[in-house]
Amino acid sequence: MSDHMTALVTGANKGIGYEIAAGLGALGWKVGVGARDPQRRDAAVEKLRAGGADAFGVPLDVTDDASVAAAARLFEDEIGRLDVLVNNAGVTGGMPQEPTLVAPETVRTAVETNVIGVIRVTNALLPLLRRSSSPRIVNMSSRVGSLTLQTTPGGETGPISAAYSASKTFLNAVTVQYAKELQDTNILINAGCPGFTATDLNGFRGVRTPEQGAAIAIQLATLPDDGPTGGFFEDAGVVPW
Repeated sequence: MSDHMTALVTGANKGIGYEIAAGLGALGWKVGVGARDPQRRDAAVEKLRAGGADAFGVPLDVTDDASVAAAARLFEDEIGRLDVLVNNAGVTGGMPQEPTLVAPETVRTAVETNVIGVIRVTNALLPLLRRSSSPRIVNMSSRVGSLTLQTTPGGETGPISAAYSASKTFLNAVTVQYAKELQDTNILINAGCPGFTATDLNGFRGVRTPEQGAAIAIQLATLPDDGPTGGFFEDAGVVPW
């Protein structure tokens, strides 16, 4: 078994996911770069290694049972445990997203990756996380999933979205349920909001850099043993549900 802290970051070949992997790598961690596309995954690993990170590729499609099971076997065979899982992979689902116009398939696509994918990956890796002395799970959410902010007049919660925003609300609820089930363990699980970050998910309209967006995930991945669990956080602190 490796003595290095080891993490798996899903959707880590670009954007926020890549910067999360880079940030954990800079701490001396061994980082699995989870991604579907082999060329982009290999390029990300090569770039991370060039920057000094101990990175390796993990073929991973969070919507596919066999792919997720194979990723779990890779960690089992090569490392024997997992210290941190960052569920970062996400999609918008497509357009339009106004509830009167959205296609059911658009909602289904968003939920399949942003919620069911998180459950699929988390449950597959949980046996390995239980072997860690300080296991952490970070679910990358968004302020647009906050019902409080969505119902606050003048709140900055982006455009009307019956798929993406709702999937993040769903993810927040699932995060709380995991925390309740795991409350008697040493596993800390939290949701993190990267802020309005410029990525291809929003056409690079965001005002924050991917590195800035990754900061909350790194913070939650490295919480002390007495840190919070079942919470929703951004750089400024707690995000209201």
